[in-house]
Amino acid sequence: MTSTAPEKAPPGTVPVPTSRVELSIGGMTCASCAARVEKKLNRMDGVTATVNYATEKAKISYPAGVEVADLISTVEKTGYTAEEPPPPDTGTTPGTETPAAADGEPLSLRQRLLVSLALSVPVVLMAMVPTLQFDNWQWLSLTLAAPVVVWGALPFHRAALVNARHGAATMDTLVSIGTLAALGWSLWALFFGHAGMPGMRHGFEFTVSRADGSSAIYLEAAAGVTVFILAGRYLEAKSKRRAGAAMRALLELGAKDVAVLRAGQEVRIPVGQLAVGDRFVVRPGEKIATDGTVVEGVSAVDAAMLTGESVPADVTVGDAVTGATVNAGGRLVVEATRVGADTQLARMARLVEDAQNGKAAVQRLADRISGIFVPIVLLIAAGTLGAWLGATGDATAAFTAAVAVLIIACPCALGLATPTALMVGTGRGAQLGILIKGPEVLESTRRVDTVVLDKTGTVTTGRMTLQDVYVAEGVDETELLRLAGALEHASEHPVARAIAAGAIERVGGLPVPENFESVAGLGVQGVVDGHAVLVGREKLLGEWAVELPPELAGAKAAAETEGRTAVAVAWDGRARGVLTVADAIKDTSARAVAELRALGLHPVLLTGDNRLVAESVARAVGIDEVIAEVLPEDKVAVVERLRAEGRSVAMIGDGVNDAAALATADLGLAMGTGTDAAIEAGDLTLVRGDLRVAADAIRLSRRTLSTIKGNLFWAFGYNVAALPLAAAGLLNPMIAGAAMAFSSVFVVTNSLRLRSFK
Repeated sequence: MTSTAPEKAPPGTVPVPTSRVELSIGGMTCASCAARVEKKLNRMDGVTATVNYATEKAKISYPAGVEVADLISTVEKTGYTAEEPPPPDTGTTPGTETPAAADGEPLSLRQRLLVSLALSVPVVLMAMVPTLQFDNWQWLSLTLAAPVVVWGALPFHRAALVNARHGAATMDTLVSIGTLAALGWSLWALFFGHAGMPGMRHGFEFTVSRADGSSAIYLEAAAGVTVFILAGRYLEAKSKRRAGAAMRALLELGAKDVAVLRAGQEVRIPVGQLAVGDRFVVRPGEKIATDGTVVEGVSAVDAAMLTGESVPADVTVGDAVTGATVNAGGRLVVEATRVGADTQLARMARLVEDAQNGKAAVQRLADRISGIFVPIVLLIAAGTLGAWLGATGDATAAFTAAVAVLIIACPCALGLATPTALMVGTGRGAQLGILIKGPEVLESTRRVDTVVLDKTGTVTTGRMTLQDVYVAEGVDETELLRLAGALEHASEHPVARAIAAGAIERVGGLPVPENFESVAGLGVQGVVDGHAVLVGREKLLGEWAVELPPELAGAKAAAETEGRTAVAVAWDGRARGVLTVADAIKDTSARAVAELRALGLHPVLLTGDNRLVAESVARAVGIDEVIAEVLPEDKVAVVERLRAEGRSVAMIGDGVNDAAALATADLGLAMGTGTDAAIEAGDLTLVRGDLRVAADAIRLSRRTLSTIKGNLFWAFGYNVAALPLAAAGLLNPMIAGAAMAFSSVFVVTNSLRLRSFK
């Protein structure tokens, strides 16, 4: 999965071409592992890498002269595995993985956890309940605990050994040293001290207590810590799988095969073999295989799985359809316009994956802390051991406190705080038709206080539609629409098409006109059902000596005051009515503006249209500030002016002319129904054309950011509070292990609450 693109170079220098690759990293067990791999890769000349612990992927930019094999070799020398994701199968959606491969780690951990749990429960019970301590109970404890510490904790020991070979220490080092030290002390006490004597008893305390070191054993701490940390790892692995569930569901939406037309015959082939220009059949209930244009048939398309839009949209010949949506009506023949990685589904998946692999500023701080945290903890543990020995001379208490420090300090929660929230938040967004481009976008959503709305295609539909029909006294509205619609149906003018479409919708079929003629700049004329009909400007009627009566002239003037286009209709020498046409406001725009206001945003309408039209639209949707008659190239200047006034600006648009303004704004929200240029320039992409999704996007982004900050507060606060308690001897090592495991599970569970965002 490589690509090549020139990176920006300072002025006056020649840009150095760089390539990008994404590697799957294996063997990472905590945030400090990810920090080590990232540090090693970034030490390579010209290489820029970001390693994400939660997704277990590295995104790397590297210059000419560096090969992917060199990058993989560097990762392997650090003690981990690396490989490029396999190329997609022709019959599957890119990025999907087999369930067996995906679930392998949780299953292995589950087996190890269950065996260790079964062996550890009797050990812990005997240590905590003196009445269960029969003669020589300690030897049964050793028999049960030793396999737990040696085999159950083997992944920790193995990782610690690999890290030691490379001169590094991670969370596994802490766990391995802590559990092996507890087992080693117990073996010494049993074989060379007094702990192995028949009739030995010992109680369980939550804090460190002074005792004769030769008669103290820590088998319950060694086994209990192993079980708690295995449980934490297992729950963490399962939670990470659940966190990425939305992403996998998105990738699996696509059709697997398709019925292509070859020489008039239907041939079913894997969707990966589909090419641009191929025509394929979509029957009712089937998924549309790829993005395309309808060339035959009429139907309704259900896009709920892809965009969250609950109402199927009607499609007919010439309409664009999107891959992975469902044909809910009749048979369609579609011509493929985009295939493979170019489809909307693939681009959505790419945006979501890029966002999940990125890092927010707060996470980079956490990574830096995790990278130096383990060595510091080892020093603190050694210092604790020395301080207790110096202060009390009690080796047992000193050893217990030092082991508790090792166990409590594991920085797992720090590494999981941001990535898990990002995975769940961006995945949930994708389900709702909201694509968040990266974690840095989240900070912008918190700061923005002004939202600039493009009018055409954003607040309005971008299509002229028939609005009002005014008829003269004694004229039937249906007859007016039949005759005017029939004449306009023969014209290609946008206003004419809007009138024709409105007439068909309201009265049904239209007659065929005779002697049709288009009068440039004025309108159309012809004969319909034996009537000489005129449809167009008032000036066209004037050329035939036809005047508008006062009531129609007043209706026309009022419509034009509101920025609508008024079209006069006459036949047989008399004015019969006035039709008004306008770019219709979307049904949801007024509610969307109210929701944006509720989020503390001040809305501004920005348009190149005339001021009358702009102010009419603004009044209808509840916007007070209007900036109209702006040239496309001046939209950037408007955004910059608002920012210069001290505002933090969000821009919502859909056209090519909005792309630069979207990129200039503090936060760009691109309507997914718009152009590719706008979508590329935006920070958030709204897959549906519903403006209400903009408010949802900002709410989801803010909720995700607050979840990240809550996670980091918990993770930092936990370690800051727990380390002094452990060093002071106020924590039994087994309780410390349980608390450490709970910390990671809490962070992941807190992130999973984002799945319920509505």
